[in-house]
Amino acid sequence: MENNAYLLRCRSTGEAVLIDAAAEPDRILELVGSDGLDRVITTHRHQDHWQALAEVVGETGARTVAHPEDGGELPVSVDEPVVHGSRIPVGDGHLTVIHLRGHTPGSIALRYDDPEGHTHLFTGDSLFPGGVGRTWSDEDFRTLLGDVEERVFGVLPDDTWVYPGHGRDTTLGVERPHLDEWRERGW
Repeated sequence: MENNAYLLRCRSTGEAVLIDAAAEPDRILELVGSDGLDRVITTHRHQDHWQALAEVVGETGARTVAHPEDGGELPVSVDEPVVHGSRIPVGDGHLTVIHLRGHTPGSIALRYDDPEGHTHLFTGDSLFPGGVGRTWSDEDFRTLLGDVEERVFGVLPDDTWVYPGHGRDTTLGVERPHLDEWRERGW
């Protein structure tokens, strides 16, 4: 399904986290290499975002991280449940959890504020170039769009880079002018 997986490694300590062990465990383990892996963060419970999770965790001993509302659907137990505002350490830095309800009950995005540059946002399937992620009811759509407007666009600057669970990256500045269009079309 052409999922994206992101490996973040602290330049100072070497500590690393993987965001979404989507598929191809051999390829992920090759990317991780001998430097190891401290945590695997799963953005939401859909299988295309965790098919390699059990094997990657089994090979590396990495701790698992997910929101408790989605954690029970994963093939491994969650070592570190996180909620909105939780901080996940990555060496000298951290990722801040943003709970974005609607695609799934426990979908999360991960915010990294680079002290030497822009904010980076890993959004799973909650925000893409061109709109929010798929929902299965009008209520879920309104909830997701509301969370994205309030918790993402309402607090982060236009130069924030967005890295979705599928496809290409974008910035909030490119997407912000289209919020009314998304609301009007309903997806």
